[in-house]
Amino acid sequence: MSNLNRKVVVITGASSGIGEATARLLAAKGAHVVLGARRTERLEVITSEIEATGGSAAYMQLDVTRLEEMEQFIQFAVHTFGQVDVLLNNAGVMPLSTLEEIKVEEWNRMIDVNIRGVLHGIAAGLPLMKKQVNGHFINIASIGAYSVTPTAAVYCATKYAVKAITDGLRMETDSSIRVTLISPGVTESELADTISDEHARQAMKEYRRVSIPASAIANAILYAIEQPAEVDVSEMIIRPAASIH
Repeated sequence: MSNLNRKVVVITGASSGIGEATARLLAAKGAHVVLGARRTERLEVITSEIEATGGSAAYMQLDVTRLEEMEQFIQFAVHTFGQVDVLLNNAGVMPLSTLEEIKVEEWNRMIDVNIRGVLHGIAAGLPLMKKQVNGHFINIASIGAYSVTPTAAVYCATKYAVKAITDGLRMETDSSIRVTLISPGVTESELADTISDEHARQAMKEYRRVSIPASAIANAILYAIEQPAEVDVSEMIIRPAASIH
């Protein structure tokens, strides 16, 4: 068993993709995992399967766009396992379209989930971690945090914001709180399912012909968590070896 010291890891967007893969991996390595997402039926299945294989898990319905729910999520983790060692801000949406499509509701949804969701995680978790004098924020960005592509202007803007927020958090906190940015390249997930624009949907199918499994990102997250307390893995880009993106 990996030495995670029974760390308590709370994960947003845990009902599928990177969040689910990370929950399963960390639980298998000895961590207590607390899963949050809107789809409680999926969370119940994942939690039951983790527990059936000897892992430790709990779940709670969570909408990251609502600060009060994020605060309740953190409180639930503390009530269940006594503390929060790692907060994985993973929840995200990606309804791509060109700006001329004027899909304002989709723009706002990306801003609310991808940016406000991360900020709400920080707002709920930071006071606790400062009180504990211990903690680790891991924020999921994207290769879209480094360059912009057609149909992805707003999505990339939200991921640029996540990168900036993560950099700021790292600089503003002392050494007792670690801060890591993970930027996946093309990864198997349900993100593309939120694309309503047909042109963008077809383009994404071609773009995603070369992808890596969510478990690859989970392994990177595990690596960051497992480092000694004095080591802060600040930033990682994980992409398919066969991809030019």
